[in-house]
Order: sequence, then C-alpha cells, then structure tokens
Amino acid sequence: MATRKEEKQFEKEMRAYKKKKLKEMKEAGIEPNLTPEQIRYNRNKKIVNTVWPIFRFFILFGLCFVILYPLIFMFSTAFRPNEQMSDPSIVWLPKSFTMNNIKETWDIMKYGSTVLNTIKLNLISSVLSVASCAITGYGFARFKFKGKNILFAIVVLMIIVPPQITTIPLFIQFSFFKGAGLVKLFTGKAYISLINKGITMYAPAIFANGIKAGLFIYIFRQFFRGLPKELEDAAYLDGCGPFKTFIKVMVPNASSSFLTVFLFSIVWYWNDYYISSSFFTQNDTVALMLKNLDATLRAQLFNNQSVSPRQIIVWLESGCILTTFPILIMYVFLQKYFVEGVERSGLTG
Repeated sequence: MATRKEEKQFEKEMRAYKKKKLKEMKEAGIEPNLTPEQIRYNRNKKIVNTVWPIFRFFILFGLCFVILYPLIFMFSTAFRPNEQMSDPSIVWLPKSFTMNNIKETWDIMKYGSTVLNTIKLNLISSVLSVASCAITGYGFARFKFKGKNILFAIVVLMIIVPPQITTIPLFIQFSFFKGAGLVKLFTGKAYISLINKGITMYAPAIFANGIKAGLFIYIFRQFFRGLPKELEDAAYLDGCGPFKTFIKVMVPNASSSFLTVFLFSIVWYWNDYYISSSFFTQNDTVALMLKNLDATLRAQLFNNQSVSPRQIIVWLESGCILTTFPILIMYVFLQKYFVEGVERSGLTG
C-alpha cells in the first residue's frame, strides 16, 4: 500500500507531466481535448502553412523572371553600342552606355508628331467608346425590352469573335462609303474613301463597336447591376427621366468603372496595330511605326542592304522603349485609381 506522501508525490508528477504535454501541444499548434482526426488535421495544416510560403516564393519568382526578363533585356540592349552586341563577354551590363540608339530611333520613327497623332486618335476614340459602352451597359443592366437576351448574346460574341472577321467588311465599307445616298447628294460622287481618316476609328467607337467594346459593355453591365435599385427609384420620384438619372445618379457612382474602362481603352488603342494597319496605309500611330521599324531601319540606316536582326536589335529595342514609355508614365500616376477600379468593377471576382 502506497503511503499518503507517495500518493501526493505521484499526483504532483502527473500534474507536471500533463502541464508539460499541454505546453508541447500548444507549441505544436494542437489544441487539447481534440479527437485524433482533429489532431491529424492540425498537424497537416501546420505542415502546409510551413511549406506553402516557400512554394509560393518560387512560383512568384518564376513568374517575375518570365515577365521581367524581356524588360531587362530591352533596357540592357537599347543603351548599348551596337558593336557590343557581338561581344560574348557582355551578358547584361554593357561596357559603356549610349543614348545614340534612342536619338536615332526617335528621328526614324518621327516620334514627336507620331505620339501627338496617336494621343489624339486614342483620346477621342477612348472617350467615345467609354461613353457609348457605358450607356449600352446601363441599358442591359436596368431595362427590359424585347430581344434583350439575343442582343446581349451578340455582345458576348463581340468578346469571343476575333477582330479579323469584322475588319474586312469594315474596310470595304469605309473604302466605298456611300452614306445612304448622302455622299452623292452633297458631293456628286457615287462614294468616297474614308481610309487614312480618323473617322474609321471614331465611328465604331460611337456605336459601341470599337476595340474591346464587348468587354467594356460587359464590365459596365455587371457594375450597374450591382448598384442599389433604390438610387433610381429616388431619382424617378424627384422627376428625373432615365437619361437624367443615368447622368446625375449612376455616372457619379460608377466613376471607378469609368476610369478602369478608360485606361483599358487607352492601352488597347495605343497597342493596336492590326486594325490601324487595315484603315491607315501611312505610319500615323506609334504601334504602326514600331511594327514597320525593322523595314524602316533597313531602308534608312543600311540602304536596304542585307543585315541580320542582331545587327539592328539595339534600334528595335529602343523603339520598344519609346513605345511603352508613355504608357508606363501614365500607369505610374494612375496606378492607385487603376487598381481600385479593377477591384470595384468585379474583374477580379
């Protein structure tokens, strides 16, 4: 028989042992009084929480390398003298830097006048596209009318169908524009050509058929559907009609979506060369200048002599820098509003 003193000593040791085990379980992230399944779950969760940050780091590192590698190569090459492109000892940092590549490419691309013309074309087209797509998206979000589902299906097709399918009919229409007989009435000609005129970009934007217009309509539709119906009801009670309600009530509440769509439109119009090259036979935009820069360099710098791409790559990369520089500047100043607009417009969800 154990004495009273031995029993107290045994109880004291048991309490110390339990206290120690509880401390170890807490340090391991395991709560006491859990079932074996819960204990296994907590252990697995702790392992995942330990491994996932490391795995995520390698994923992000790989993605950053894929995205940043072309940019690093572009800056490394554009400011490098052309003769150093054949030096095997140079990988990233050139032995000397030069601005001659940028200056020569600036002159060849007629950068000043080209940028001004591109900004004019982009701003007008983007403003018209945003306005028309916002009105169209609001109509799909708030009004009921016959054929609504069919028309919205056409909007979805605008997102899916590639622009090559619609560009050819538009080119024929703009090349032989009759204007329902108005051209003959005012000019005496059977038709006129609108090629190389800004109207070829403005007209589709006015009728919500510009570059990526289907996506813009969808963004506005989703945003306006998320606004409370009580806003419109209150405006109607105050005597506002549908259009006045849209201008006075809906537009101020959708400012973030307007900014997001406007930025997207600016970027897509700036980078577009396929549609522009269909309607413009002259190099009037930055994208077209960059697209034809290889042929222009061969003609103006090398007199159409046979040269390898490696011999002119410094000027090509300089052209890429000049093309992307205005967009990067715009993004630096509008980054906060751009990210906020993307989050509120539902593009991430």
